[in-house]
Amino acid sequence: MRNLIVGALLFSCTGHVNAQSLTLRVDNIDQIVDSMTLEEKVNLLVGRNDYLFGGYEKLDKAPRVMDSSISGFTQVIPRLGIPATGLADGPAGAVVVTRPDSKKNYYATGFPIGSLLACSWNTGLVETIGQAIGNEILEYGVDVVLAPGMNIHRSPLCGRNYEYFSEDPVLTGKIAAAYIRGVQSNGVGACPKHFAVNSQETNRTEVNEIVSQRALREIYLKGFEIAVKESHPWTIMSSYNRLNGPYTQENYELLTTVLRDEWGFDGIVMSDWIRLRNTAAQIHAGNDHLQPGEQKQVDDLLDKVKTNQLSVADIDICVKRMLNYIVKTPHFRGYKYSDNPDLKAHALLARQSAAEGMVLLKNDNGALPLRNVKKVALFGCTSYNFWAGGTGSGNVVKPYVVNMQQGLNNAEFETTGNLEELYNKYLDYQRAKNRCDRGKSQGYYGEEKDILEMPVSKDCIVYQAKEADVAILTIGRQAGEGNDRTIENDFNLSEVEQNLLSDLCNAFHALDKKVIVVLNVGGVVETASWKSLPDAILLAWQPGQEGGNSVVDVLLGKENPSGKLAMTFPITVMDHPSSRNFPLNGYK
Repeated sequence: MRNLIVGALLFSCTGHVNAQSLTLRVDNIDQIVDSMTLEEKVNLLVGRNDYLFGGYEKLDKAPRVMDSSISGFTQVIPRLGIPATGLADGPAGAVVVTRPDSKKNYYATGFPIGSLLACSWNTGLVETIGQAIGNEILEYGVDVVLAPGMNIHRSPLCGRNYEYFSEDPVLTGKIAAAYIRGVQSNGVGACPKHFAVNSQETNRTEVNEIVSQRALREIYLKGFEIAVKESHPWTIMSSYNRLNGPYTQENYELLTTVLRDEWGFDGIVMSDWIRLRNTAAQIHAGNDHLQPGEQKQVDDLLDKVKTNQLSVADIDICVKRMLNYIVKTPHFRGYKYSDNPDLKAHALLARQSAAEGMVLLKNDNGALPLRNVKKVALFGCTSYNFWAGGTGSGNVVKPYVVNMQQGLNNAEFETTGNLEELYNKYLDYQRAKNRCDRGKSQGYYGEEKDILEMPVSKDCIVYQAKEADVAILTIGRQAGEGNDRTIENDFNLSEVEQNLLSDLCNAFHALDKKVIVVLNVGGVVETASWKSLPDAILLAWQPGQEGGNSVVDVLLGKENPSGKLAMTFPITVMDHPSSRNFPLNGYK
């Protein structure tokens, strides 16, 4: 009897030692799941946000292993060798800002926006850009880039269209698949978003999108289906909105039946950055990971299990998927990132690639490429305050932005100095004024937004027409996360812009000199009412940090603007079918 007791004690001690020494590997995921406590499992399904959790010390006194400036990260479980993994925004480039233990300024390359990439119709180009973005994610110590954005351009007024590709689902899917393949060739993950039917920003967390099954399958889901089947993304982000009733984040048919059973997706689904919702329904539906994470979500999941509103089996399915994701990541592999990607090489790629998606909407009488031009009269606030990309979580912290004046000067054009001085004084005044009224000057994440165009007198324009060889007017539009666009002074030109364009054309054409319009925009604008006035119209989109250089390369004929429109430019907003039930007055 005594021998049996001693044997039992030895067996118990041996089992304890094995459990304590168990460490996550690629081939022991089932064993790890069996060894985890319920609390550990639940913590793995909830993101780690220091501010919402109230401090890092609450979970196993874990060291600070991830940078709080990135968008989010998964929880670390040291007992089982499960590392934290990092998630960074970045449809147009990696969004990585600072290190808590470093005084160095961290930047990422600002690449051309999604709308421009789609107009290139060039999957090879987009895959190359994806490779560069993935390399920056890897070398900055991040595991997943929360991109590409691939919702359908349902309306030209969607504030976030700049992140997305097209109104065409097949083009969307093919471009997205190329982007994902490029990113993941670096051994990091991509996260296409927002799944699904997230095509407006107004009331985006609650709006109930009512969509027929045919429209859903053929338009709003088709791009995601192509991307999943052709590029096998590590992760997918579920959207904020409701879809035919339930939230997409807790829609079993969407996240399990369609995504996994029909399409064969084998990665994880993470939520968009919402806080406490119906956690039991989210996990049951197959939303494996809840971001950004807060203690209330952990507590709620534990309570749901204890009260039999959520099964441990459902939790285990999601935990296993999370572990399968984690063992693929650079942090699990112990990759020694450099913090020093080749930003110079990537800037060159950004400059060259931008021209591929620029669209030459008009070019009468050989106005472009520019010939016999030495001095340029450069009009428009955006010529001096150029938009590389949109606002919100897709806004890249770039080392610089080349504006139109710099681009022209770099190409050895002279720009009329008095205009430069005039516009810069006006911009300084407007920025100071706007700082007193953040609602007008700031985007969803605090970026500077559009500044009203500066009126220019006819006398000034006539003087400039005598001094310069050609006029270039840059018309700019800014938009992004959290707000939809408006019709007046946004989709349509403002009265000041209309008068400026008309006066420019009258004065310069009277002297047989050309007027070129450059559209520095993230989404569609109205062109029908004024397109007859200028000699050329270049749709430059928001072409990234090298934007001014890229535009001038096209104006000079060094690069071919080979883009083809990937979205409709309606004559008026109300001609667009979606306008019958799309919010037309911006965010309210």
